Amino acid sequence: MDVIILFKTALIIVILLLSLVIAMYATLVERKIAGFFQDRLGPNRAGIFGILQPVADGVKLFFKEEFMPATADKFLYVLGPSLTMLIALLGSAVIPWGNTLVIGNNVFPLQVADVNIGILYVFAVTSIGVYGIMIGGWSSNNKYALMGAVRSASQMISYELAMGMSIIAIVMMSGTLSLKDIVAQQHGLHWNVWYQPIGFFVFVISAFAECNRTPFDLPECDSELIGGYHTEYSSMKLGFYLFSEYINMFISSAIISSLYFGGYNFPFMHELGLSHNWLTIAGTIAFFIKISFFIFLFMWVRWTLPRFRYDQLMRFGWKVLLPWAIINIVATGIIELVKH
Repeated sequence: MDVIILFKTALIIVILLLSLVIAMYATLVERKIAGFFQDRLGPNRAGIFGILQPVADGVKLFFKEEFMPATADKFLYVLGPSLTMLIALLGSAVIPWGNTLVIGNNVFPLQVADVNIGILYVFAVTSIGVYGIMIGGWSSNNKYALMGAVRSASQMISYELAMGMSIIAIVMMSGTLSLKDIVAQQHGLHWNVWYQPIGFFVFVISAFAECNRTPFDLPECDSELIGGYHTEYSSMKLGFYLFSEYINMFISSAIISSLYFGGYNFPFMHELGLSHNWLTIAGTIAFFIKISFFIFLFMWVRWTLPRFRYDQLMRFGWKVLLPWAIINIVATGIIELVKH
């Protein structure tokens, strides 16, 4: 038992550090991709190929002036970015990052917590994230920050409905709420995306909105709301808000890969003749390749598509995504009824 607890503790630390490093270097990759799309050089001064740029950005944020409005609610002002950062990291606890490692007589699952309501946990945690943004906008005592927070809250709540509906179809197919079981059922190339293409598109579009990424980045509209809900933030409090966006993108990519693209499963994995542990390591590498692809997709869309107007965004969520998600549930129910 002690060995398992030590392994779980080490796994939590590794996942935490990995999330922070990936989020840190995602900022560099995004700036490089933006430079490519706009036919200009990206950051290339700090270190070879600019690889020290995220470190320079972090140092800059640490040493920037720590500003707090005199009229702000000091407790809530600090709580907002802290809560947003914490919520972004909590989602990683139920994601199966790989199969199991067998060392001696011990079996070590590459998952922090295998709860039988894994999907519900993810939704519960992500839905709390809106409080971090709302608290930040409210506590700043700035009307532009408050308007940005209200727009963000209404956007996130609207798109969570469609996202939840798309998940219901997956649960109807797999008969479980456990992420580990859903991934295990997609062995080889039996990925859910082949059976749930509509649900996949609804989920991915909703994930873009949940992460406040373009074309759904209205809470931070510079031309209308200055900096949006974090207008009054600076230094590392602003860094927490910016950093949590990239962590959300990383966790969202991991959940998309788990639900629709087999997680750690990959084609012909059982024909390779690898031992169990080596197959687990190969599966984890395959999982991170899938995650990297979806992170790139987030960035590609940001620098390709124009942003919605606010009324267009709300109309798209309620009148397009939600009906399609409901149609998908009905169609899945009919198919499952015929099959059984």
